[in-house]
Amino acid sequence: MRKYIFIGVGEFLGAILRFWIKTIPLQNYKELIPINTLFINVTGSFLLALITTAALEIFKMDVDIRLGICTGFLGAYTTFSTLCKEASELINKGYYFSSLSYIVNSVFLGLATAFFWCCCSKRSPWKYGDNVLIVKN
Repeated sequence: MRKYIFIGVGEFLGAILRFWIKTIPLQNYKELIPINTLFINVTGSFLLALITTAALEIFKMDVDIRLGICTGFLGAYTTFSTLCKEASELINKGYYFSSLSYIVNSVFLGLATAFFWCCCSKRSPWKYGDNVLIVKN
């Protein structure tokens, strides 16, 4: 039951943050690509890689807390369905290149940020052992 509470609280907070970022007005942004959603998805990919890698490689993290953050918060925060909807809207309006660019940039930047953090954390000098953060030799 505890894990469901953590997931639910995480979903609540992730959805609120996504809504808040999505509604931020961008001054002088005239392009067709929905940059707010792109930002949400790229930062979500980065955070998911950061938290899961840190939880497995560096820190001992409670499984329920990790589920609340990764499944709940980041699951509600990231917006694959919104990416699909917005890309479809661009196609329906005849903006084929913008739609393709949006999809490619979302996937590439999301994978690149996740890969970057995974590589960085593998090389991290920090390791969690015996309830203390220690430097690996």
